[in-house]
Amino acid sequence: MNNTGTFSKLSPERLLRQLTNSSDTTCLQVSYNSVLWLIYLDQGKIIYATHSVEPFDRLERHIHRLNQQIPPLTNEVRVQLRLTFQPDWQTQLSKPEYDLLSQPPEYQGIHWLVTQKHLPSHQAALLIQELVKEVIESFMLIREPTYVLTEPVRSLPKICKLDTENIIDGCEKRLQSWQSCAPQISSPYQRPYLLINSRFYNKKLPELQQSITTCMKGFSLRHLAVIMNLDEVELARTLYPYILQGSIILHEPDPPFDKLPRTFEDVSISSTYSTRVINSDVEALADDNPAVGNYVPEISTLPTEKHEQLNILNNIEPEQKTVNTATIIPKKIYKIISVDDSPTILKEISRCLEGENVAVVTINDPIKAVMSIIRHKPDLILLDLNMAGIDGYELCKIIRNNSMFKEIPIIFVTVSKGIVDKVKARMVGASGYLTKPFTRTELLKTIFMHLA
Repeated sequence: MNNTGTFSKLSPERLLRQLTNSSDTTCLQVSYNSVLWLIYLDQGKIIYATHSVEPFDRLERHIHRLNQQIPPLTNEVRVQLRLTFQPDWQTQLSKPEYDLLSQPPEYQGIHWLVTQKHLPSHQAALLIQELVKEVIESFMLIREPTYVLTEPVRSLPKICKLDTENIIDGCEKRLQSWQSCAPQISSPYQRPYLLINSRFYNKKLPELQQSITTCMKGFSLRHLAVIMNLDEVELARTLYPYILQGSIILHEPDPPFDKLPRTFEDVSISSTYSTRVINSDVEALADDNPAVGNYVPEISTLPTEKHEQLNILNNIEPEQKTVNTATIIPKKIYKIISVDDSPTILKEISRCLEGENVAVVTINDPIKAVMSIIRHKPDLILLDLNMAGIDGYELCKIIRNNSMFKEIPIIFVTVSKGIVDKVKARMVGASGYLTKPFTRTELLKTIFMHLA
């Protein structure tokens, strides 16, 4: 039977349940809010599912999360995986005809891991299962979709077949857990920030784990959970009372994650849920968190009579000001990656940038740098020139060979003052040159000259 066509009016959950009775090999395509979902089925079983928002970020997260259950992959293998299979990072899976021409690139990468003996097939199946669950979870949130059901020109190599009913049931329970945190939490890609103020902080609440507050540097709930090795919903529930009370505010998801459907859609409620009274001199974030050290809340200006009405409604003194998550506007936090095989230099750079509106990620192994750059998508890279394994020139060329990082500022940091080294640095695509030793003023001037 040629099971193809375009149709709508079915909910995602109902459609998937109906497809469990199909005997065909099909590819279900759904486009919504500029995101493309692809679900590959064979005789009612799911072979794979993906969507166009950062599929390699998704793969990397689940590899990291399953490290206790699958053999750890070396950095060299993971770098080779992405360099070999990840397409142009700004256009991957963006064309509707993509699925008719090839296999999802990250699935090709998983298949390569299996064929090259880097990953046993039964553990690859476990990895695929977790990837599929995340994709189906977002798919089931789509409202009023239009579906295209086709026969793929090139069917996928079948690493495993997943029971569709079990996947749907698991995703429904998961979504119920997320929605229990609504309207405060409406997306796993919202980014928590901690506000510290003596009159604002509720002493009745238990102290947050130091490890959570230390890692709360602009990562989404989903990414933070991976870093903390916590279940995402467990992390959300841990933070939930602090969000309710106002000690933690949630910023909107970074692009392109903002394109994915929300677990809760009533923005008018979620944007005003945590109105709280705090002093105008509220400080943002713990002192040991340099990532958002210069987060300065701005109080929305209202006519005097409006402020007086708010003061009466909230039973507060006139000199206090009312703010909520809709009126707190943070300064932009720049992401900087510093790569150097000297821990001393990395520590000095972090110290110099402490208190500035930057989030610094330090890496002392150049082999790990490529993966971190892909994951963090920094605004600027500080790169040591002379390192073991991969020197700065080679690493710079690798970075520049990928379209996403054609324009990102790359600053070489080195003890060399030779003109030949500076010319060579320019030839491989370096944006600037900072000579060791450097002062804090020199470092800040160089960085913000390129970020401005």
